[in-house]
Amino acid sequence: MKIQKIAVVGAGIMGGGIAQVSAAAGYQVAIYDIHDEMLKKARTGIEASLKKFVDKGKLDREKADEAMAGIHFTTGLAEAAENADMIIEAVFENLAVKHDVFAKLDACARPDAILASNTSALPITEICSATHRGAQFVGIHFMNPVPLMKGVEVIRGQLTSEDTFETAMQYVRSLGKEPIAAVDYAGFIVSRLLDVLMNEAVKMVQEGNRPEDIDKAMELCAGHPMGPCRLLDLVGAEIAMHGMETMARDFGDRYKPHPLLKKRVLAGLLGRKSGAGFYQYD
Repeated sequence: MKIQKIAVVGAGIMGGGIAQVSAAAGYQVAIYDIHDEMLKKARTGIEASLKKFVDKGKLDREKADEAMAGIHFTTGLAEAAENADMIIEAVFENLAVKHDVFAKLDACARPDAILASNTSALPITEICSATHRGAQFVGIHFMNPVPLMKGVEVIRGQLTSEDTFETAMQYVRSLGKEPIAAVDYAGFIVSRLLDVLMNEAVKMVQEGNRPEDIDKAMELCAGHPMGPCRLLDLVGAEIAMHGMETMARDFGDRYKPHPLLKKRVLAGLLGRKSGAGFYQYD
């Protein structure tokens, strides 16, 4: 299937990033959110991100303007979905919420449209069960921040057709990114490994280690570009917690989120998005 028009559902950090890279690659993009304020924030964020690429000489000003002009912001789900060749969901990491979104998309999207989820941990087949188009459903897991991260996991559900999977792989390549085929188990590859690392870092903080020392050790001794505490702040503590809960459900108690991680989520110490996590942010 030839993809020309993309719809993105959810105007948060991930949704805005997906809309940006898709538009920059020449796709016509519609981005939907139930809250107009989120759409305004996404527009501002995309404009600022594109400006950074222009200022660094990585993108022509004309191309940046074309990308921005190619994005339509809307609070109408049917309006966003009706003409899309592929619709990518990027809403809160909650199965019930995703089921509600995909049930609505299944009803208003074109019969031949591909539905995709940007979930970081929930099994694709489980999300797909809310629709009647298993062959046209696929996981496309972008990394944060979307404009900078090169790798994208592409996950085939139990019913995903070969055409749908290959279309998703080609779409990722067209963005200048590298697709990575991942098997449809909770957490896939990236979240299953990184969430465990971040959860263990939380445990080490409780034991008395400073976040700065944990991060420095992993950066200087293990070659990680970013330590696990700073990474947790970037990902969002609640995202990691929900990922761990999903994996614990499927794989057992060894994946349970540490009690301190839950406490930090309840306290609103989510990381960059809340202004405070293991570190303080403006």
